[in-house]
Amino acid sequence: MGFFFLARNSLARFSPRFRGLLLNHRCFTASDSGEFCGVSGESEPESWKSMEGLLRCSANYAPLTPITFLERSANVYGDKTSVVFGSVKHTWSRTHQRCLSLASALTLIGISPGDVVAALAPNVPAMYELHFAVPMAGSILCTLNTRHDPATLSVLLRHSEAKALFVDHQLLEVAREALDLLAKSDRTRKTPILVLISHSEDGLSPASSSLASEHNCIDYEYESLLETGSIEFEVRNPRSEWDPISINYTSGTTSRPKGVVYSHRGAYLNSLATLFLHRICDSSVYLWTVPMFHCNGWCLIWGIAAQGGTNICLRKVTPKAIFENITLHNVTHMGGAPTVLNMIVNSPDTERKPLPHRVEIMTGGSPPLPQVLAKMEGLGFDVSHLYGLTETYGPGTHCAWKPKWDSLPLEERSKLKARQGVRHLGLEGLDVKDPETMQSLPNDGTTMGEVMFRGNTVMSGYFKDLKATEEAFKGGWLHTGDLAVKHPDGYIEIKDRLKDVIISGGENVSTVEVERVLSGHRAVLEAAVVGRPDDHWGQTPCAFVKLKDGFDVKPEEIIEFCREHLPHYMAPKTVVFSDLPRTSTGKVQKYLLRQRANEMGSLS
Repeated sequence: MGFFFLARNSLARFSPRFRGLLLNHRCFTASDSGEFCGVSGESEPESWKSMEGLLRCSANYAPLTPITFLERSANVYGDKTSVVFGSVKHTWSRTHQRCLSLASALTLIGISPGDVVAALAPNVPAMYELHFAVPMAGSILCTLNTRHDPATLSVLLRHSEAKALFVDHQLLEVAREALDLLAKSDRTRKTPILVLISHSEDGLSPASSSLASEHNCIDYEYESLLETGSIEFEVRNPRSEWDPISINYTSGTTSRPKGVVYSHRGAYLNSLATLFLHRICDSSVYLWTVPMFHCNGWCLIWGIAAQGGTNICLRKVTPKAIFENITLHNVTHMGGAPTVLNMIVNSPDTERKPLPHRVEIMTGGSPPLPQVLAKMEGLGFDVSHLYGLTETYGPGTHCAWKPKWDSLPLEERSKLKARQGVRHLGLEGLDVKDPETMQSLPNDGTTMGEVMFRGNTVMSGYFKDLKATEEAFKGGWLHTGDLAVKHPDGYIEIKDRLKDVIISGGENVSTVEVERVLSGHRAVLEAAVVGRPDDHWGQTPCAFVKLKDGFDVKPEEIIEFCREHLPHYMAPKTVVFSDLPRTSTGKVQKYLLRQRANEMGSLS
């Protein structure tokens, strides 16, 4: 069965350096044995041609692309509010015009089809518009993590070969330093065109207006650049739906970040699939607490446009801002990693407001704690759980809820909601397999294997890293590195990262299970568990714990609490009170904690 292919004529649009991401000018299909077979790049013979009277033409075929969502919403919901940011408010008609002008302006400053355009900005209107305008110009968007330091940004700008960089005024200094480092590292390469985004909640930032004149590194100001473009611009739709639409860099918890390439086809399908998961409709009001730079906002940037919903942009995510915006704008939907949920449930009463109605919130990332889910429900949020990777355009599975579970006790409902569930509509396959034999594992709820994906919403590959792409797709499936079990009802449940499992005395210890128990202690705000070397047991669980404000407990109390709720071999033998190191996307950097645990030496 074919895993994916790339039309040969689509390759001609891209320079040789970009063809490298398209699997080194080759395409791959997965044979029945699971091995890769290189093919010429031409599609397989089309069986419909053997049927008399059929014709494929512009009347019945067009490459799938999410940029078509915006034109439809401009036609259908033209006068309806599309984007709100403080006092700034646009309609879908106006957003469409602004994106056309920006796409036109990009071509005027020398951005060509296949060029990469980078963006470094929080959830402001410009970031939303770039997701449409850049591909409308035939170019590829690369959204950069706003928490990266200059050194990391310079590496990503060099790797992506970005021709332009759009930067928010609050991040100008870090961008300037990154560009300086980039110039020093490669004096032969032209520095990216720098465009300053001046958006603030009150319109243009007065302070940023003077930045353009103070810093000679700035080539254009965003709003001024838009004025040079034309709303009559003819959109450059992709010739092939396999054309790249964006590059998203992974968080790099253990190594240098990799550039994950999305296609127009995958972005289109995952946008629609995520809409179904989140039950978004034309009356939905979505609060942007998910970073737009992360998996292109889980593809909901394009998805909200598909339904003509309303986007509420939020520069900084705080519990106070969340509750205020829900009340002010009648927010119906939002999203966020478990850290956002944890922030909400642990916020002081002074920062909360009674919700005007139940708010749908989609969470993804590390498995959410059942006790956090229960508290969110008590505050008025209906939490749904999804799971995915940057390599799967964000959401890949969801815990599809069944009405018969409504009557279960709260604790049982929360445990069910914490599962990662089943594949969404855009995926062809989801399984838990033995990574060596590639055999599917039984639905017994106990046998652990690696979670694997396959289908149209799996990445095209890693930019400039064919070896990593082939390794990720070994056996015709995307290997996630996550360990899970399959329950009798077919729902999967993540138990750990493959590299994080602790083997103590021959027993596998799931760090996720231990962390869930730790977080149930009254004094624990968050916890992470790694293996500590042990001359007798091989490894023993070592817990790094951050306490809630105002609590003072001893390690022995934490250990005893775990022994009361876990098999003794799973309970931590070591407890260290400290802050948890995190990546720029909020993930705990367990490799740093493992280093600290290794430095402690053997406990026995």
